[in-house]
Amino acid sequence: MSFPPLEALNLQLNALDAQGLRRVRRHVESVCQPHLVVDGEALLAFNSNDYLGLAAHPLVVEALREGASLYGAGSGTSHLISGHSQAHQRLEEWLSIMFSSFVPSVRVLSVSTGYMANLGVLTALADSSKGDITFFSDALNHASLIDGIRLTREPFQVYRHADVADLSLRLSSCQSGTKVVVTDGVFSMDGDIAPLTDLLSLCEQHGAWLLVDDAHGFGVLGNSGAGALEHFNLRSAQLIYMGTLGKAAGVSGAFIAAHEHVIEWMVQRSRPYIYTTASAPALAHALLTSLRLISGEEGRRRRAHLQTLIEQLSTAPIPANWQRMVSSTAIQPLVIGSNQAVLQASADLKAQGIWISAIRAPTVPVNSARLRITLSASHSTQDVHRLVQAMSAESFL
Repeated sequence: MSFPPLEALNLQLNALDAQGLRRVRRHVESVCQPHLVVDGEALLAFNSNDYLGLAAHPLVVEALREGASLYGAGSGTSHLISGHSQAHQRLEEWLSIMFSSFVPSVRVLSVSTGYMANLGVLTALADSSKGDITFFSDALNHASLIDGIRLTREPFQVYRHADVADLSLRLSSCQSGTKVVVTDGVFSMDGDIAPLTDLLSLCEQHGAWLLVDDAHGFGVLGNSGAGALEHFNLRSAQLIYMGTLGKAAGVSGAFIAAHEHVIEWMVQRSRPYIYTTASAPALAHALLTSLRLISGEEGRRRRAHLQTLIEQLSTAPIPANWQRMVSSTAIQPLVIGSNQAVLQASADLKAQGIWISAIRAPTVPVNSARLRITLSASHSTQDVHRLVQAMSAESFL
């Protein structure tokens, strides 16, 4: 017996294949590091967001083992029942100290994922506004910010990417009592940094919140790794900062740093926070070691080495028909254009033992498919040289 909805799904999957848009998972058989075994094949990878190379750091791994022995494998329930462990509390206190220079009366809330953090803070802000709120979202914001704004069912406007003048006009014409400007800190597919100094100035002029998703800046930017706020030396009670802990921090989770009133309101009203099981306390325990590394001398050394790699790759030659995005961060995208062309380029590199994923719509705009190269402090200059040599192969000329 046929089942039309199932047949319709199959037709849509076939359409993805025809457009070169079907995603495929690969099986990684080794720890998170540049040199991987993938489906039985040894590859040099430039895919990971493990920017400081802490995911396999011996001290972090040992701290995770220790955390499991102290707290077990899971939390058992939500934070507001009995799942908020001593390890979670210590993590939030450490991060509060880390961000005390940037947000007055700061408090931190640890959350299971960055996606959940963004949904949680956006819906909580909407809940506090009594229907008198407008969101202003950068055109290239991450999906979690877009989805969070949509989930609020409140009015929103999309301003041109990093265009302060466009945002200024929109804020000036808005009559809402509460305004929230929402932006990535480092844009995940282009690698550029939002003009946060100018954005904050606008927000203070118009009495608006500035929500910064710094998933790709935390741990990497700033002298102590505190991210985009430290990079620009910003300070304001109107800042709401989201950082993730599964990228440069090398473990898992996320956090919101904001004025204590914002965080307390989230504890009372943020449904994604209230109604989910707390992350494993062992992860929070491991993150305390990760944060010590990030803010200490080793973190500074790793950021300096990462910067060396960024400069090495960003000045290297690339095939003439590829476009290099302007980026000073560990995200170094090369735009190729069509889905078929980027898939072929990825396959050609893989044939040389190098793994770089092909990024296509809807993650990036149509006809801007790209190789999203990400660098890690665990890469060596020899690794980057090997990549540069591979891109000069005859098949790319």
